[in-house]
Amino acid sequence: MVIRPHYIKMLKTYRDVSLVKILAGIRRCGKSTILEMLCGDLQKSGIDADHIISMRYTSEDFEDGMTDKSMYHGIKDRMTDDGRYYLLLDEVQEIDGWEKAVNSLLENSNTDIYVTGSNSKMMSGEISTYLTGRYILIPVYTLSFAEYLEFKKSDSRSPKELLNEYFRLGGFPIVALGSFDDRSAYQIVEGIYHSVITNDITKRHHIMNFELFNRVVKYIVENVGKTFSANAIAKFLKSEGRSLSVEAVYNYLDWLEKAFVVYRCQRYDLQGKSVLKTQEKFFLADASLKYCMMGFNPKSIAAMLENIVYFELRRRGYQVYIGKNETKEIDFVAVQRDERIYVQVCRSLPQESDREVANLLEIRDHYPKYVVTLDELAAGNINGVKIVHLADFLLGNVGMENWGKQQL
Repeated sequence: MVIRPHYIKMLKTYRDVSLVKILAGIRRCGKSTILEMLCGDLQKSGIDADHIISMRYTSEDFEDGMTDKSMYHGIKDRMTDDGRYYLLLDEVQEIDGWEKAVNSLLENSNTDIYVTGSNSKMMSGEISTYLTGRYILIPVYTLSFAEYLEFKKSDSRSPKELLNEYFRLGGFPIVALGSFDDRSAYQIVEGIYHSVITNDITKRHHIMNFELFNRVVKYIVENVGKTFSANAIAKFLKSEGRSLSVEAVYNYLDWLEKAFVVYRCQRYDLQGKSVLKTQEKFFLADASLKYCMMGFNPKSIAAMLENIVYFELRRRGYQVYIGKNETKEIDFVAVQRDERIYVQVCRSLPQESDREVANLLEIRDHYPKYVVTLDELAAGNINGVKIVHLADFLLGNVGMENWGKQQL
């Protein structure tokens, strides 16, 4: 088992705090393993093994259904004294009303509770009803490049070679742990994708026209890194002779987002200092999701470069927006408390440098500004704008004092 120290450190921060710790992310991104790591860490810190209750709730185990009451009593029966118990509850969204059971355990027992979930039920309105102000959401992503290098620690290849592989194969831990060629890796990721689509979306929301839903997904995948709207998707489908309402497209996007397949990136007006509701971008939870559907194409590198940078910013705790500065677009405006950075992403320099740097220089404030590129010869500083290689950006080698604080 390869330890992911950022998550353990974060969970330690909230240990014995009277909040439910919810780890949420796409299936197979490593949530269950993080709970295993947590179990080991608890025992190392002196917690008796019989006071750590680990439960995994899967649809296969509970085909006849489990209620919140049976979930509650099943856990209570294992609490045999008045001591403090640590509850590690995996994939709780499979239990209808899990929030009521967890809330009761939090209120009526001496417990510290950690749960994981992978789909839309995790973010249901019931959380607001039963756990308002009583939980902390910890997003779990697929591997960062720094984590990928750790998974490949025994590999003799250079970081550059591993970056190329990471770019192609993505960061699902099950792929990183093996030595797969592209085709085998994409078959694994395709299996993960179909599991999410089948269990967390089409069955749950009773989608009847699966072929049409798949076409919407394909449109999103084809347009990663581009701004578009639900209306644009509906018009595109109409041009293909297909009929789907804008409301149905909104629902599909919402369900994909709640299943952690896609992440929505809104636009931010730098002049008006407000979040805009139109022309958003959607990024895929892992670059390999695009390649398993459409194959690896070097022409798609620019868009997926944005995808990788977006998630690196998210992993480090930033809220991330597309910047609108009058008629100019900034790829990313990343905000964290009183800190802000601006990032432009381009595949190569110097061809694109003038435009990318000029857009950043038009922003009249003191916050750090970066151009992130795959150009190996590009590095330096242009009028205060730092030009950095993707690898340096992903590993925190960007000459910024606080950049590594949220390192995963």
